[in-house]
Amino acid sequence: MSSVDDSIRTLLLLMPRMVGRTKRMKVPDELAGLNLAPRHLSLFAYLLFDGPLGVNELAERLEVTPATVSLMVGELTRKGILDRREDPADRRRAIVTLSDAHREAIDNWLARSARAWRQALEPLTDKERALFVNTLKNYEDAL
Repeated sequence: MSSVDDSIRTLLLLMPRMVGRTKRMKVPDELAGLNLAPRHLSLFAYLLFDGPLGVNELAERLEVTPATVSLMVGELTRKGILDRREDPADRRRAIVTLSDAHREAIDNWLARSARAWRQALEPLTDKERALFVNTLKNYEDAL
């Protein structure tokens, strides 16, 4: 059993390596040159896993303002990465989705990280996974 200080030491050494490896994940050739940043990965993950979403829903999930998401969506739509269409039920609302042309490349880009998380989380019980995820959320909140 390690002490809190031992665990903190281990995590302080581990986290920069994890972040560094994540940042070095190669952008797929199809997306190279589009100036994509890590902030785009979260947006892509929501659209990939949750399907088409409205700007306000994306803003809530990303924990940023709708104006910020609108700017990101506008930029990525101009680059052909996202499609934005009018919600037929509410014409004031835009629905955002990944473009078919880039969906596979984005899926492949996120897949490596998803496989690593699956390998790390599958051996855990539901309760242990919840504890781990909540711990990471609490760490982020504390920062």
